[in-house]
Amino acid sequence: MRESLRHLKQYLLSGVSYVIPLVACGGILVAVAIALAPMKAGIGPDFSQSPILKLLMDIGTAAFSLVVPMLAGYIAFGMVDRPGLVPGFVGGFVANSLGAGFLGGIAAGLMAGWSVMAVKRIPLHRTLKPILPILIIPVLSSLAVGSMLYFLLGNPINELMTFLAHSLRTLGSGNQVLLGVLLGAMIAFDMGGPVNKTAFFFGVAMIREGNPTVMGACAAAICIPPLGLGLATLLAPASWSKRERESGLAALAMGVIGITEGAIPFAAADPFRVIPTIMAGGALGGAIAMVGAVGDHAPHGGLVVLPVVDHIAWFLLAIGTGTLAVALTINLLIRAKGDAPVPENP
Repeated sequence: MRESLRHLKQYLLSGVSYVIPLVACGGILVAVAIALAPMKAGIGPDFSQSPILKLLMDIGTAAFSLVVPMLAGYIAFGMVDRPGLVPGFVGGFVANSLGAGFLGGIAAGLMAGWSVMAVKRIPLHRTLKPILPILIIPVLSSLAVGSMLYFLLGNPINELMTFLAHSLRTLGSGNQVLLGVLLGAMIAFDMGGPVNKTAFFFGVAMIREGNPTVMGACAAAICIPPLGLGLATLLAPASWSKRERESGLAALAMGVIGITEGAIPFAAADPFRVIPTIMAGGALGGAIAMVGAVGDHAPHGGLVVLPVVDHIAWFLLAIGTGTLAVALTINLLIRAKGDAPVPENP
């Protein structure tokens, strides 16, 4: 069991090491575009008067769209070398199109690697072996991974989002602090995946219904995962590799602008420690924002929405408390384990 977990971590680290520059590229471009664009209530960043900022936003978004396919492709590459790239990329693209987020990408990469291993075990006549790596493995493994993802993730994700949205609307008329805890944890859970999106779009819908406090809790939680992990690399640099510290700096920049995806490299490399930690930090921030009746009138998060936030002091308190909780907790967990999430070299 321990050996299997060690191999699993190696596969995840293989994917993460290649994805880090892509996340940083997309994140910084999007961050610059959002930071320089005017923030309007009910709209968020307004690019209508700045085609250059819109271009930066589009290029950064394009880079982000490659994160999940690339993560899946290089997880499979870490498992079975080059034969895993095609089914990994295909599976990652399918997972992304289904809205499965980076967790779907991890599943796609592992499925791709295991599918290639299975195809290689098929007995073939010697006349077919020359086309095994260029035709048989890519086609069969991609077909297997794509089919599994569509059947396993398609309808369940839609049903999950429907269930979560209904639950949030039911809870929205009850305990506001509990709602803030739930929203914050959901925002942090999969960083752009279906659970995150459900919470975010619920917040957006509540703005339109005249209740910006729901978006206020989301806006605080959105930036806590990247800010907390980035701060962790500054507070205990010896516990983190050079590559992780560089990722931490990028995560800090993305966190300020409200890009939760800045935490993906850390979460993908060490999901069992990082995800519960950032969920707790997000939940804490969401609860504090609800206690302080923080209202966010723009469908976005992070410090860039300060001009359209009600009760700014509570908003900053929520972000600061959640960020510090994440940083201290993850450093304690890493120190107790005696290792770090991401390797120095790809």
